[in-house]
Amino acid sequence: MKRLLMDNLIAWKDKKHRKPLILWGARQVGKTWLMKEFGASYFDNYVYISFYNNTHMSSIFAEDYDAKRIINAIEVNKHVQITPGKTLLIFDEVQAAPKVVESLKYFCEDAPEYHIVAAGSLLGVAIHEGVSFPVGKVDELRLYPMSFREFLLAMGEDRLFDYASNSDYERINEFSSLYRELLKTYICIGGMPEAVCRYVENHDFSEVREIQLAIMSQYEGDFGKHVSANELPRIRMTWQSLPMQLAKENKKFFFGQVKAGARQKDFEKAIQWLVDAGIVYKVNKVQKPAMPLKAYVDFSSFKLFLIDVGLLGAMSELDIESVMQGNDIFVEFKGALTEQYVLEQIVSDTGYTPYYYAGEKSAYETDFLIQKNRDVVPIEVKAETNLHSKSLRAYHDKFLPALSVRVSASNYIDQGWMKNIPLWCVSTI
Repeated sequence: MKRLLMDNLIAWKDKKHRKPLILWGARQVGKTWLMKEFGASYFDNYVYISFYNNTHMSSIFAEDYDAKRIINAIEVNKHVQITPGKTLLIFDEVQAAPKVVESLKYFCEDAPEYHIVAAGSLLGVAIHEGVSFPVGKVDELRLYPMSFREFLLAMGEDRLFDYASNSDYERINEFSSLYRELLKTYICIGGMPEAVCRYVENHDFSEVREIQLAIMSQYEGDFGKHVSANELPRIRMTWQSLPMQLAKENKKFFFGQVKAGARQKDFEKAIQWLVDAGIVYKVNKVQKPAMPLKAYVDFSSFKLFLIDVGLLGAMSELDIESVMQGNDIFVEFKGALTEQYVLEQIVSDTGYTPYYYAGEKSAYETDFLIQKNRDVVPIEVKAETNLHSKSLRAYHDKFLPALSVRVSASNYIDQGWMKNIPLWCVSTI
């Protein structure tokens, strides 16, 4: 399995002014595997410590933040030799050991020669609950579920990966039927590494669904373990409402669909917990499609998406076989699954922060907006090959963006005022 973030880890390893690295990411996206693979492939050795239910190793950090003493204690306890530049130190599940997180500041200041990578599945939640974060003293990377491009590599489709990565639209259009079939498979499986690996091994969708349900069960188990009794029902109601929220035409989150009479202030903490846990993406509305987009955020309106399109299918009880065997390829993917998929690729594979716009007149509504250099780019998502872009055209005529993008199941087309990007090439945006 190849994860594209490995290139970023290699660059961090050789960085002149390197700091300890925090690898963000939700549970089950592959953080532990990636850190160990990095250590095994690019260092002489690595030392892995998980702080989950590990009070003994946590106690090493309780006395003080003397980096040399901590290193010596780890060597003695783990029976290893830690050599600067040759050993990777991996601190996992650090949300369970706040002192470990705080120690990274002192490793940065007093022992920068050591390579340290730290991760925690619920670290975002822990930070908001009072764990002191070493601001300015750490480097940061985020790992997402496997993107469609990574899925192509896992399936052995290196050529198709290369074409998509290099925006070779002539070849992409030539092999569009292959891309369509693989995308159909990806939307059913999603990008959780265990599900992808198991499908590559045996092509058994029923086993994939079992894995997806198990992952969702783990997420829901975290609700009960880490949430107060008062907040737990709200988090569960918010989580369970997501398929219904995304099935709507405009995808805007309505509190009334969580609970009759619900108000935003009643569910703000629940939504923030899900976002901090990394299992929900929040896409904010902007009041005006202007630079910088962040300055025009309307905090009262937003869309919520799941972390993974495969999990959304499982939560929605999508019948995988009927989708895979359907004649009209993307009919089953209208709305929720298609927009969910595109959102994931934008977040994980382009580096842009997506927003959306909805003016007083729905004619100007966009599915997503991104800030590309000095331009605000509207993005319309279409599940079908039968294309009508009235909203995108109306937006374009009113705001005159330098570039307008439609993402659809059709081939790449440059129509002058708008470019149509195939669904399997969102990364080329």
